Amino acid sequence: MSAEVKVTGQNQEQFLLLAKSAKGAALATLIHQVLEAPGVYVFGELLDMPNVRELAESDFASTFRLLTVFAYGTYADYLAEARNLPPLTEAQKNKLRHLSVVTLAAKVKCIPYAVLLEALALRNVRQLEDLVIEAVYADVLRGSLDQRHQRLEVDYSIGRDIQRQDLRAIARTLQEWCLGCEVVLSGIEEQVSRANQHKEQQLGLKQQIESEVANLKKTIKVTTAAAAAATSQDPEQHLAELREPAPGTNQRQPSKKASKGKGLRGSAKIWSKSN
Repeated sequence: MSAEVKVTGQNQEQFLLLAKSAKGAALATLIHQVLEAPGVYVFGELLDMPNVRELAESDFASTFRLLTVFAYGTYADYLAEARNLPPLTEAQKNKLRHLSVVTLAAKVKCIPYAVLLEALALRNVRQLEDLVIEAVYADVLRGSLDQRHQRLEVDYSIGRDIQRQDLRAIARTLQEWCLGCEVVLSGIEEQVSRANQHKEQQLGLKQQIESEVANLKKTIKVTTAAAAAATSQDPEQHLAELREPAPGTNQRQPSKKASKGKGLRGSAKIWSKSN
């Protein structure tokens, strides 16, 4: 499995067509050309060819092994077997170093310069930065060089060829990812359910408050109407009600006042006659 990369120079398909009919030394020479060709960073199709696999049991077994290092390994792997492998040209070294950076980027997105210098067997930071810039222009990876913190920050990198023995680990990783997605989905559904319950509770509380407010408005309206009716009675009737004595009060007092008044008027009449 591999990602598509920008191919410059000779096309990878041309190498594949030529490899189908090549044998022995011609095929080994073609493989070295593929390993040096700019823009060619995947080799799975070439390795799957029967005539290429036959090289593993021939006098060109070292060339076949070198091809597998470019497909699956790193520059450190080459250095570990350099005595048994063909020497590399500068173009091949740079390509294998690019692929080594891709392998590191698959594990961590911020790679310290110190790690890169050791993995790529470079002497100084200037060489490292030039190599990374070259890889970016080849569209092998995308990122930025953080010179202040001495690290490479990777945003994207191509995919490399996968060995058959790695398929089980990949399947296990994908299974774990699927299980993680199911857990997250379950958590989201639970949160949605809680949100819906809270919404229903708030809606019920709102309806209860609105009902109480409506009842309170009715009570205030009735009370206000009763008060208005009480203050709008006939004034004369209201005064008459005030003049009427309360039940159980003494009724003789007005009679006494009246009799005293009559006595005074009678005295007045007697006095006038004597005069």
